[in-house]
Amino acid sequence: MSLKIGIVGLPNVGKSTLFKALTREKVNIANFPFATIDPNIGVVKVPDERLYRLVEMSKSKKIIPAAIEFVDIAGLVKGAHEGAGLGNQFLSHIREVDAIIEVVRAFEDPDIIHIEGNISPQRDIETIQLEIAMADLQTVNKHLLKNEKDLKNGKKYAQEQKMILEKIKLVLEAGDLAIKANLQYEELNMIKNLNLLTLKLFLFVFNIKGEADHRFIASLNHKTISLALNLAFESELSDISEEDAKEFKNESHINDLIKSAYELLNLITYFTTGEDETRGWTIKAGWTAPQAGSAIHTDFEEKFIRAEVINWQKLLECGSWSSAREKGLLRIEGKDYVVSDGDVIEFKI
Repeated sequence: MSLKIGIVGLPNVGKSTLFKALTREKVNIANFPFATIDPNIGVVKVPDERLYRLVEMSKSKKIIPAAIEFVDIAGLVKGAHEGAGLGNQFLSHIREVDAIIEVVRAFEDPDIIHIEGNISPQRDIETIQLEIAMADLQTVNKHLLKNEKDLKNGKKYAQEQKMILEKIKLVLEAGDLAIKANLQYEELNMIKNLNLLTLKLFLFVFNIKGEADHRFIASLNHKTISLALNLAFESELSDISEEDAKEFKNESHINDLIKSAYELLNLITYFTTGEDETRGWTIKAGWTAPQAGSAIHTDFEEKFIRAEVINWQKLLECGSWSSAREKGLLRIEGKDYVVSDGDVIEFKI
């Protein structure tokens, strides 16, 4: 699966600092609005100790962890849906992602400009939520006009689509997110090509510099997944070697963010292992064995016969795939088997 998470927020809140901490890549971090114009893109491995344990057992020549793509997008300002700042350019980039991390500044520093002049996480969150809601409202209105033509032309789906769009429009006009329209699965499928921003999953990252900064976020009324991170510290760790950074593993929480992003998207990992390669494969929780096989190649879904499956810990206890087979611990599963996180699988097609 190709997974992409956008990093968004007002200018100068720490988006590029977070991106650098995640990817260990050099990016332009500057104390002025719109230092990031074109989006920075980086692939980040999902930390998973299980993978390395399997590599040791199999003596694999190659290791490929599960990964998520992060996109650092230019800062959003009031009026972006009307073209302010980088406006439409920003919004076109954000439509392409699967989920959104919103970086919110929760620290005071007179040397770092805040575009609104003072620190207020609640106001900053509301600014971004309102801007993306208004951008989605423009999208919905545009598609309602197209829908009128489809109705006149007698398109079968047009009437049902119109009802869905009008339901979303009412929510957006109130300044709320489209996700609050509580659409059913079938309704979401009918409008998924719109890539509405306010239907995407959100994760808040509050950028702090010390424990005292928690006062800014203590009274916030938000129900999505959130973390408070010292992004300046996390970014500094990205400047030293991974080996040296291990000394600070108890102080760093960047891996918690990667895991939270994985959890946000309702993802799990299964493994394949052998002398040539051990690899983590990303799939949605609830996928069946043939669907999980499609992560490797479409043939593994279309030509699926069966799968040999064992939990990663049980495999390690056996010491090898052949030993697990001899002990009768490999399970033969069919097309209805729902894959569990940590399964090690060999597909038969």
